[in-house]
Amino acid sequence: MHKILIALCLALTATCSFAADTPVTVAHATWVGYGPLHIAKELGYFKEQGLDVNLTIIEDESQYAAALASGNIDGLGNVIDREVIHFAKGTPETVIFAMDESTGGDGVVAAGGIKTVADLKGRTVALDKSSTSYFFFLSILEKNGVKEDEVNIQEMGASDAGAAFVAGKVDAAVTWEPWLTNAGQREGGHVLISSREMPGTIVDVFVMNDNFMAKHPEAPAKMARAWFKAIEWYKANPAKGDEIMAKAFGLSAAEVADMAKGVTFKGAAENLAFVKPGQGLYAVADRAIRFWKEKGIIEKDVTAADFVTDKYVVEGAK
Repeated sequence: MHKILIALCLALTATCSFAADTPVTVAHATWVGYGPLHIAKELGYFKEQGLDVNLTIIEDESQYAAALASGNIDGLGNVIDREVIHFAKGTPETVIFAMDESTGGDGVVAAGGIKTVADLKGRTVALDKSSTSYFFFLSILEKNGVKEDEVNIQEMGASDAGAAFVAGKVDAAVTWEPWLTNAGQREGGHVLISSREMPGTIVDVFVMNDNFMAKHPEAPAKMARAWFKAIEWYKANPAKGDEIMAKAFGLSAAEVADMAKGVTFKGAAENLAFVKPGQGLYAVADRAIRFWKEKGIIEKDVTAADFVTDKYVVEGAK
């Protein structure tokens, strides 16, 4: 009788131990702000939560946006102002938590004669209207009382914009590193304003497909919990964390460390303070909604509260 009971216990234990983890496919572009996802995977934090997370890098926004909309991926790291557009155009998604915020990694470089944002009036500014650079620039103009039509925008990618500025082809450019540092290669070139002076503007978030969440309602809070643990570890072990992220991105640890200087990662405490209804992340999303409606980029009447929630931040922080 005792042998039978022992056999049953062993069988039950084996069954439980081999229970399959929930598979989650997550995409992101090559950016240090998404790097802690790889830390969470490398250190087994997803596994601890019963998640089998597959991380894939997709650089093209149209591709990863389509993948999330179709359910080919379950989660995505991206800037909140672009996810506003995707949601308004029909992607079934929910913002689970904030990942990071640019605090000096993005900026506007300008020629020597341009000392203030108001001095951009009548000048040519290079930027990418299909990226968060546009939202960043619109936020800067609004804060400084300058209208978009008072500036001559020349569209090009952020890196091309930085190169065009250094070459003297435009008066200013909305770009990121290394072009912020390289601005001085042009006589009089300087950083006019950076994301450090524009808090709550360029914010990366983790979103999940609503259909996936309906099938796996426990997954969002578990993703948040693993992310929070990864951020806590990275803050205590930056050099080791840079090495893990560098391996995932095909970069050097030094390059990742340099990128991370202009970023503030958001762990549990930062999310609890930032993801609050009516303020913080909600306010950033509502600003983006207003801008994109004014520009005719979106038509649907939506609010941040329609797809941003603090539920999983609260649950994940427990």
